[in-house]
Amino acid sequence: MDTQADRATTAHRSARDERRVVRPPIDLGEQRYRVERQIGYLLRRAHQRASAIFQEQIGDPNITPTQFSSLVKLHEDGEVSQNQLGRLVGMDKATTQGVMRRLKTRNLVSARADPGDARRTLLRLTAEGDRLVQRLIIAGPRVTTETLKPLNPDEQRQLVNLLARIA
Repeated sequence: MDTQADRATTAHRSARDERRVVRPPIDLGEQRYRVERQIGYLLRRAHQRASAIFQEQIGDPNITPTQFSSLVKLHEDGEVSQNQLGRLVGMDKATTQGVMRRLKTRNLVSARADPGDARRTLLRLTAEGDRLVQRLIIAGPRVTTETLKPLNPDEQRQLVNLLARIA
């Protein structure tokens, strides 16, 4: 069966193999349209690579990068509304609902109505969720290090800073 972890490992291998290919610098003024030189394509490929590395390094094949980000934010901030959590980790409402449904099913997150506004749902980590985050968060820096490995330290800082500006 083709699992998410299998797909991620395959994508990582493909990305690792492609790192060996020396590519010329991108010329934004190039007249001929080439999809593999477009920002959306490059960001998608970089995201695929980062996701594959995440699955390889994080230590739990059942946690996605979005779930991990949500768990870490709840660990950092304590109880927050579902809408606020979505904004904090960059998810739309539908994605947030799906992610929370899966995390609640695994007993990693609990939800309750906001006593001040019954329309809002407040989320917090369960004890099991907190233990999982504390175990997985150790791998977070390894994911970043491995993802940025093809770049030298100055390029790594520059890429992260530039992405933060457009994110």
